[in-house]
Amino acid sequence: MKFYVLNIQLVDIEPVIWRRLVVPSDITLDRLHDVIQISFELEDRHLFEFVIGDKRYTQQPESENEGLECGQYVLGDLVKRAKTKFKYFYDFGDGWEYELTLENSNYKVKPDEFYLCIQDGARSAPPEDVGGIPGYENFCHIMKNKKHPEYNDMIEWYGDEFDPEEFNLRWVQLHLYRYIRHSRHRFVDWCLS
Repeated sequence: MKFYVLNIQLVDIEPVIWRRLVVPSDITLDRLHDVIQISFELEDRHLFEFVIGDKRYTQQPESENEGLECGQYVLGDLVKRAKTKFKYFYDFGDGWEYELTLENSNYKVKPDEFYLCIQDGARSAPPEDVGGIPGYENFCHIMKNKKHPEYNDMIEWYGDEFDPEEFNLRWVQLHLYRYIRHSRHRFVDWCLS
């Protein structure tokens, strides 16, 4: 079985928010969507789309104009060469755009690694429904100033304090393990290869 190393960056935010993942090359795009959601600590509340070359892939398109069914396509059939870039769009209201780069198309999984894992990353991802990049910038501005008049409202909305520089790799890996465990029937081929 082949494994890929993907670098995923949230576009147009500085400093960069990114993750580096190891995934099986035969992961379907709908499962890759799930893995991205977990890696960026998102809640899968919105529509999404992959753009690879000149084709769009989404979930349950009603017509070909809306794209192709992502669950029917395997990443390794669409992206084969290292350094290939493609896009993932999430929450069309907030307008999040991610750039994915295939860093390694023939990665050798190490004995202490699992076949689906996060290797590294940086910074917290924006919370769901924060209002896109301008909303996220405003959110961060308010959350770092406890004397800001909107601080308490923002804490109540978000539910906790927020540190944009924090990234908890162990939390993400734990949730990837849980995802595999609870979706085991989808991964039998990976486990047996």
